[in-house]
Amino acid sequence: MIGVYDYTVILTYLSMISGCIGTIIAMTGIGHPFVGALFLMVSGLCDGFDGRVARSKKDRTKLEKAFGVQIDAFSDLIAFGVLPAAIGVAMLRTSDKFTDRPFWKDNGKYEWYPILLVAIAVIYVLAGMIRLAYFNATEDERNKEAEEKGSHFFTGLPITTASIVFPMILILHYYIHFDFSIVYFVIMFILATLYLLKFKMRKPGRLGILIQVLIGAAEFITIVCILLSNFV
Repeated sequence: MIGVYDYTVILTYLSMISGCIGTIIAMTGIGHPFVGALFLMVSGLCDGFDGRVARSKKDRTKLEKAFGVQIDAFSDLIAFGVLPAAIGVAMLRTSDKFTDRPFWKDNGKYEWYPILLVAIAVIYVLAGMIRLAYFNATEDERNKEAEEKGSHFFTGLPITTASIVFPMILILHYYIHFDFSIVYFVIMFILATLYLLKFKMRKPGRLGILIQVLIGAAEFITIVCILLSNFV
């Protein structure tokens, strides 16, 4: 069989599977954006540790390393590119459940509104693909630079930021009596821009990672409570 199937790629595979399931759930009739957000956070958790797990194997072959780089990008595109876009579209479909009738559904005056937001979602996925392809294409250069100077910075905003930002917007969408779909897509457009801008961003240390995990855990628990209180 072609491919790699040892423990070094398990979390990457799980992240992709979670992103794929979340996308399907968010986009189907039985789905829901909040359920999609749970899978988004699961993907974020897997992605946060897949690199460390892969590097724990000291005798990885050149093929295994290159394979890991490629599947990580493909997985990230699905989990943090396509899935957030699907969640946004699901918000448009279910916005009546969380607020008064959205203004854009009144009298057919704003038929352009969902078209514009879907266009933003497509731009977001495109930006994510460009970012991930760029870093795959420059992998050798970045590895050489990391060996010489150390790797302490991100270039542009990491696409995995989506796993923290979008669930927070959904939580606000639920608790504040306002249609946050427009906010969701505005933030989506801003993130798409930040993914492609060439600025330096310091990588989080242990404390920063711990804070991110705690925020993610709090969001996950909050969304589970929302789902249990409304749909069970």
